[in-house]
Amino acid sequence: MRFTKPLWLMHGGEKKDHEVYSCHVSPDGTRLATAAGDGHVRIWSTEAILNASNPSYTKPKQLASLSYHSGTVHSVRFSPNGKYLASGADDKILCVYALEPGPVAHTTFGSNGAPAVENWKIFRRLIGHDNDVQDLGWSCDGSILVSVGLDSKVVVWSGSTFEKLKTLSQHQSHVKGITFDPANKYFATASDDRSIKIYRFTSPPPNATAHDQTSNFTLESTVAAPFGTSPLTTYFRRCSWSPEGAHIAAANATNGPVSSVAIINRGTWDSEINLIGHEGPVEVCAFSPRLFLRDPPPPPPKAGEAPAVSPPAVSVVACAGQDKTLSVWNTSFPRPFVTTAELCAKPISDLAWSPDGETLYLTSLDGTIAALIFEKGEMGYPAQAADNDRALAKFGAGRRAGIVEGTDALRLEEGSKAGELRHVQGRMGELMGDEASTQAGELTNGKLAHVNGTSGMATITNGVTAEPLAAALQPHDPQQEKIDRMKNRVTLTKDGKKRIAPLLVSSSNQGEANLPRSQLQVTVRQGAASDEPAGKTLDLSKPYDGLPKGGLASLLLGNKRKFAEIAGDTEEERKRAEKRVHAVQQTGATPIVHNTVDGLLPANAATAKKLPLEVPDVLRPAVVSPSLTVSQTRLAVPMVRSVILRPLDTSRPAGEEHTADGPTDSDSSIVFETRNATGPSRTGRAQDREPTRITLSRRSQTLWQDFLPKPVLLTTGNKNFWVAACEDGSLHLWTPAGRRMMNAMVLEAQPVILDCKGWWLLAITAVGQCYVWNIKTMSSPHPPINLAPVLDAASSAQQGHLTAAPSLMFARLNSQGRVTVGMSNGDGFAYNSSMFTWQRLSESWWAVGSQYWNTADTSAITARPTKFSTKDGAAEPGCLDDINPENISAGIIPLLERNTTSQALLKGRAYFLQRLVKQLLVAEGFEGFETSVSIAHLENRVAAAMTLGAKDEFRVYLIMYAKRIGSEGLRGKVEELLNGLMGKTFFDDEDEDGVFDAGGGQGVEWGEGEEIVGWKREDLLKDVLMLLGKHRDLQRITVPYARYLGVLDGLGGDGVRGDTAMVTDS
Repeated sequence: MRFTKPLWLMHGGEKKDHEVYSCHVSPDGTRLATAAGDGHVRIWSTEAILNASNPSYTKPKQLASLSYHSGTVHSVRFSPNGKYLASGADDKILCVYALEPGPVAHTTFGSNGAPAVENWKIFRRLIGHDNDVQDLGWSCDGSILVSVGLDSKVVVWSGSTFEKLKTLSQHQSHVKGITFDPANKYFATASDDRSIKIYRFTSPPPNATAHDQTSNFTLESTVAAPFGTSPLTTYFRRCSWSPEGAHIAAANATNGPVSSVAIINRGTWDSEINLIGHEGPVEVCAFSPRLFLRDPPPPPPKAGEAPAVSPPAVSVVACAGQDKTLSVWNTSFPRPFVTTAELCAKPISDLAWSPDGETLYLTSLDGTIAALIFEKGEMGYPAQAADNDRALAKFGAGRRAGIVEGTDALRLEEGSKAGELRHVQGRMGELMGDEASTQAGELTNGKLAHVNGTSGMATITNGVTAEPLAAALQPHDPQQEKIDRMKNRVTLTKDGKKRIAPLLVSSSNQGEANLPRSQLQVTVRQGAASDEPAGKTLDLSKPYDGLPKGGLASLLLGNKRKFAEIAGDTEEERKRAEKRVHAVQQTGATPIVHNTVDGLLPANAATAKKLPLEVPDVLRPAVVSPSLTVSQTRLAVPMVRSVILRPLDTSRPAGEEHTADGPTDSDSSIVFETRNATGPSRTGRAQDREPTRITLSRRSQTLWQDFLPKPVLLTTGNKNFWVAACEDGSLHLWTPAGRRMMNAMVLEAQPVILDCKGWWLLAITAVGQCYVWNIKTMSSPHPPINLAPVLDAASSAQQGHLTAAPSLMFARLNSQGRVTVGMSNGDGFAYNSSMFTWQRLSESWWAVGSQYWNTADTSAITARPTKFSTKDGAAEPGCLDDINPENISAGIIPLLERNTTSQALLKGRAYFLQRLVKQLLVAEGFEGFETSVSIAHLENRVAAAMTLGAKDEFRVYLIMYAKRIGSEGLRGKVEELLNGLMGKTFFDDEDEDGVFDAGGGQGVEWGEGEEIVGWKREDLLKDVLMLLGKHRDLQRITVPYARYLGVLDGLGGDGVRGDTAMVTDS
């Protein structure tokens, strides 16, 4: 081991060296970044550091010095791809720098620093913390950047757009450390609340937004046992994850009265091993990025020989802290094999390993920046990268790219990636304000905001537009046109030349034109349209004659008008008359005049008095059908209510009235009203009740009226028909005009659920019979079906006894007439009329085991496929361009999954299933459990969409499924998917050799004909190919399909682009 501490390697000050708080080595090992108390981030050449003792070395030592922070810089980290460098400081800001290829800027005048060699420029300023930023870290794929600080927050940023994705506030005190799982599944944060919290995450796509990631970044576990008595005096708690992903080295732990480093095991998150030996608290731990072997690795096998078994690899971890001592541990020995003391005069603040794992850099609060260079074989022999990949594959790490299959495969790959790049660039341009409606402004984190009243400047903060500038055109303003003409007034000089007359600008008006204002307003915000109607803005540039009839006094005090008096000699008679008038209005009688503040006026919608919404009263329980006594399935029968209101537009409240200024859409004001008898019998017998009044009205005006002899329990309807279900089990149907469509249908028991969709009508009776009719054709797609299989499906033996059967929560129809039901245990079912059986579409198993749960609301955005270009350069529309995400969110499958979430997860019914799944994720033999369940969940969604005939949902889920099986490299499923989408329609045109006969084509065609769930097979296949084209290990499968469909012709006829080289890895 060799120790080097160059004299020039420091953050120098006038009187003493500044404290150095952080260091990090670039992924290629050529740069060392340091952060110190002088507010500078300095980038050094590692080659110069290692050759500090060589007097003949003359290359530059300091590559750049960045001074964009206004305070002490606490942390600095390179991104895994080396493209960015991030730093966090006590000015509460994160700075992201990028290396630009242009010439290096000149050194600031008066500074004594070395001239810059590399052109590092500020790329983003991220504002999201309320106190000092203490530490930060990148995910292993660079998809996210996580920062922690003294405000107890953990902030997650996108690694592509640097938009704030989520803020985690589970910690109760300062957060001082962050480390990422090399398998890219978790990250851990260490806090002064004496705990380490493990968060599970899924790498977000480059175009992810905060709305997409609401269900991502969830708390997996909290580890507190090793830190019960840890001191709160440490400046950092920098933990580290081992390169094979099995352990976390946690700083500032205690083992009884002594300080230690806790080794936390992955999965169980327990700590059975402690590294003891430091006399003071340990502030920083750092695992070497390479695994080491005790013996030299075996030579690579020759052709035809089986590969030799590699010996077990070990990991190396370095620890340092307040005792100014550095210790290096090997997991195969109980004691550290290197211990160095008195390397510096103050505590060691940070450690960083070189990519080869054999050079360790350290920084100290006394300004020391030093390096420890280990000799070859001193720590062991570095294991091959494949061994590390195999170790991470056990925890689900990603695959490495293979070799491109040819020019066609490269063109398909480039076309697949180009669409994604355009989408991300469009997102970046939108965040940076490059749209036509925005103006150039300062780049600070992504939010558009007005600065000091000047609306022309746009500030980007966190990737979210706070106040978008108005893009709408201003209304026609004659006064503004007059001002414009004054600005462009042409005059003739003495020599006859034309000149634009200058317009005086007042210096006392802060540079604004000294012209009459066209409008007088309390506050004016330039570029934003006023929310006030046009009549409320007073224009004083011309006379105003808008005063009321009474003049100014009436404008200020108002005109008092009395209501028309209702005839009556005494106060009691007048009250009785008012009650009588009110009762007449409640019965549905059409009034001739309305009593208003202007007197009696002819009745219309504008003069109608808004009556308070009547709350239905429960009159009595319904009479139970005798069939319930012998039925094994019994559902609750609704009560008989006094009033039942069913608006045509169910999105509005039934009692909402519309004024003259409000909406006049007839659909939103049509109400189907049912009034059951409430008073005593007129004949004295209880059975002789008044008939039930059926009324259809529009804005309090009766359109038609009918009467039924029996009390009504349920109503439904739409633009095609209206339905009422009576207490005796009969159904009555009316046309929109009030004509009886058919004779009353009589069921075996009272209907308990009534629903309609288009021309389809659903009725579920109290004995569990489910009826579906097509009212247009007066037919039924299948015989009545019973809910008994659905209700009994979840009854299982637990703890030695049968649990109660679930109850029915809701039942719905879709536009194809398919029945879907949701149960109280979270399960969702649909009836397959072709196979005459119930099918389970949603259950708690997917909720606790799948990575795609609760993503349906944003799947239409995140699953958007790549657009490919035609020969003339025009981009063809993508699959999901015509799909509205709101339609997906309102679909049947998301409805069933939301019911599963609310009934199974939020109410705790799946508690033990969640515990089981969490243990299986880390159990031996279940390494691919989460991936398998996630893919099975997507397959379940695709099959459900086909069963229900859900066109938009099918396409979205198909794109998500193709993306996942492509990223996992499942060749068999990819081949089967392409064969199924191709179908017999295209196979008939192939030659006898069977170009696409890959052994899985028969029996997997998705339906017959040229369409699948309303989409053309060719369109679906093209979009799936564009998604799979970037995966090189699948190109032998995808390229023949791309050739056949002409996708490669659309990517250009010259083969590979001239500026594109043959790439073999990425």
